[in-house]
Amino acid sequence: MGTRLLAALLAFAGAGATVAGWFLPSPVPAAPDQYASVAVCLGFSALGWLLASRRPELRYGWLLLAAGLSFGLGTLGVGLAAQGAPAFLTHPLSSMFTVFYGLILIFLPLLFPDGQVPPGRRWRIVAWISGVAIAMHFAGTLGMIGFPGGAAEFSASMLLAAVASALGQFVTWIMALVVLGGLVSRWRRAERGERPQYALMVGGFCASLAGMTVLMIFVLQAQQAQLAPTQVHALGAFGALVMVGALPAAIAVAVVRHRLLDIRVGVRGSRLHMVFDLRPTVDEVLSDLGTALEVTTEPVEQLGRLAAAVRSGLELTWAAVALPDGTRVVSGREEGPAVLEMPVRGGLGRIECGPKVSGALTRVDRRLLESLAVPAGLAIQSAGLVARLVNAQEAERRRIERNIHDGVQQQLVALIAGLELARATGGADPGMLADLREQARQTLTDLRELAAGIHPSSLSQGGLVDAVEERCSRLPVRTTVTTSPSLRTRRFADQVEGAMYFTVSESVANALKHAEAAHIDVHLDHHDGRLQATVSDDGKGFDPATTGRRGLATLSDRLDALGGGLTVYSGTGEGTRVNAWVPVDG
Repeated sequence: MGTRLLAALLAFAGAGATVAGWFLPSPVPAAPDQYASVAVCLGFSALGWLLASRRPELRYGWLLLAAGLSFGLGTLGVGLAAQGAPAFLTHPLSSMFTVFYGLILIFLPLLFPDGQVPPGRRWRIVAWISGVAIAMHFAGTLGMIGFPGGAAEFSASMLLAAVASALGQFVTWIMALVVLGGLVSRWRRAERGERPQYALMVGGFCASLAGMTVLMIFVLQAQQAQLAPTQVHALGAFGALVMVGALPAAIAVAVVRHRLLDIRVGVRGSRLHMVFDLRPTVDEVLSDLGTALEVTTEPVEQLGRLAAAVRSGLELTWAAVALPDGTRVVSGREEGPAVLEMPVRGGLGRIECGPKVSGALTRVDRRLLESLAVPAGLAIQSAGLVARLVNAQEAERRRIERNIHDGVQQQLVALIAGLELARATGGADPGMLADLREQARQTLTDLRELAAGIHPSSLSQGGLVDAVEERCSRLPVRTTVTTSPSLRTRRFADQVEGAMYFTVSESVANALKHAEAAHIDVHLDHHDGRLQATVSDDGKGFDPATTGRRGLATLSDRLDALGGGLTVYSGTGEGTRVNAWVPVDG
């Protein structure tokens, strides 16, 4: 709302100053051609308001508003001077024409079409030189006309002002020709969808230069009294209107016919009225995408929302999000190859773009796609994390199923068969009953071990430290467990204690299976809002880049889901150190 209000105020100030300055020296009511001329002069303010209010992140709308305001203030100064207003008021206002000339001759074509300076150091130098030249022209013009008032007799300061004004005006014209050459070069190199836009800008710029040239001729001829009053009026009005109206007209045609800055103008409904249909801004697309991802929990659906946001934001026939594992979600009807692919940061995947519904992809489209790459990476990372957790849960379920089928289930079958046999014989054989009793005890032991593999009873009853100490006490190598006394009595959430316990268990299991370690050290700590576990061994070590995390990947995902993390440090002959942490309260 703040940017829209500011854009409206600037547009109103520019338009109001133009209207007031135009009609101050004119009779009321004015002739019809006067109103038509004023309408032409309001083009900069009107277009600037349209762009700045809807696309505040683009500098071009604000640049048009600045051009409209500077022209309006200059016109107001001329109008006030015609009414005999004091020089200290009219001179600074009329000097604003120098700023207007600089904007339309240099910065409007230089920053076309989206308010960005063209790539390359030389164009930034051109922009800086042009800014200094416009400032010199403005300051010199103020000094030449005697600001802030008083006698205008010749003085050294006025000579200096005249030199500054002339030099600034000369450099402005030189820079204008340089910018024109660059504009023509960009027109020739532009993509197919952008070429008509640049062609119109080149034509409008050349027309503005021609109008300014005619206006300068009018001023010289008028000063020398070589033209009749009617000729003076016609020549001056023609040059001024062409100079002021050419660029806004070119931009307006580019908007209507070639969708400059993705603005569509059409007719809706049964009644004839104009509708300005602008593509959503970057902030609007990101806001809508964030809301959609928050209410969507399924990973594939999140990827679908992301693909749909890319498709609607860039107005594509189709868009797709592809993951490294082959998962690919498409929004729209995919026809033909992708015209643009954007890799997601971190190698998490890529975004594929089909052709646009109308026209070709522009630099604005590419910047919007780059802005979407960050939430795309988060969505893809979230989807991958959830998928890995689901796969880990499925793998764990199958492991428990196998253990039950191959172990306890077979023991129970044998126990039932023995009981049936004992009943058939009347329980006469004491040895058989003893064997059945031993089988029952063994089955109970196996059930307890199986339950401990799911969630050890020592963890539920005694907490993390007791469970880790019990786990390490049964290891066949020398193992030490160190912790602070205060941590022994602390309890944490079940998911936190479970994640840390199984991380320690898997780490010491890896040390036994692969490291050939003679000593394992486990350290538990809690500080700065983190619960940490470190497992170190003196084994043979390995190269993490080629070997991987040896079964810790699933646990790493589990820690990531809790907001924590896991790191592995190792090297050949250097042993291994595993650090795991999760955030906790207190």
